[in-house]
Amino acid sequence: MPQLVTFSRKDDPHGTPCFGRLDGDAVTDLTDSFKGRFSSLSDAANAGALDTLFDASGPAALARDDVTLHAPLKTPGKIICVGVNFPDRNAEYKDGQSAPPNPSLFIRFPATFVGHDDDLVRPPESEQLDYEGEIAIVIGTAGRRIAADDAWGHIAAVTLCNEGTIRDWVRHAKFNVTQGKNWESSGAMGPGLQRFSGPDMLADIELTTRVNGEIRQQDRTSRMIFDFPFIINYVSTFISLEAGDILVCGTPTGAGARFDPPKWLRPGDVIEVSADGLGVLRNGVRDE
Repeated sequence: MPQLVTFSRKDDPHGTPCFGRLDGDAVTDLTDSFKGRFSSLSDAANAGALDTLFDASGPAALARDDVTLHAPLKTPGKIICVGVNFPDRNAEYKDGQSAPPNPSLFIRFPATFVGHDDDLVRPPESEQLDYEGEIAIVIGTAGRRIAADDAWGHIAAVTLCNEGTIRDWVRHAKFNVTQGKNWESSGAMGPGLQRFSGPDMLADIELTTRVNGEIRQQDRTSRMIFDFPFIINYVSTFISLEAGDILVCGTPTGAGARFDPPKWLRPGDVIEVSADGLGVLRNGVRDE
């Protein structure tokens, strides 16, 4: 399926951000076509106009190898992430107790995400860089107190996320995880945004994370403790969801911290997050 992407041309010494549509191995540059209306893919998302870009035509396509992909949305209004949202993951944290009545939430900042085929960055302050494969949804229609029955209609697009985490910094304080979840360039999103086609696109698909080809995480979205409509309903109860906001919806069991000994990411590792119908998000690892 075609995806909307943010990219720069490899022959551009300034690395000027552009946006367009990725179809297989070709990228159609839509930047000039929408000049004066949208300066970025985020501008279009924040205006609730992603469908306009999905349906647009543009100049001759670029070869995929001639561009560098970036995280799709650089200036979303909000990025809200759901923690502990699969049954086995809950058991890891709750010693087998029943699922909580409401989701755990935290925020991330846009600068914490790189794009497809870029490297996650391990900081000198910690060796405990971990992976978390997830599905992220992009809001297309704003709302407050959105009913679960109406929630699917508020999604514009879907992408993959590696919600990379610095584990020891997650535990620096008693009641929050903000520090460990917001290291610059520690996570990834992409390759691009796929148009949301309806509940069947997300309701029961397999989500898998591989490290160096080894399956580390694998589960189905139908087993999520809090499904996509519930997340939209719950978050929009306390804060209005706006077009262009991103909700990152939880990771299966199998993160590196759960192994004995832990399997932290190291320079040279390759992480691939995939989901049925959504393609593959691939990233390497390097030291800062």
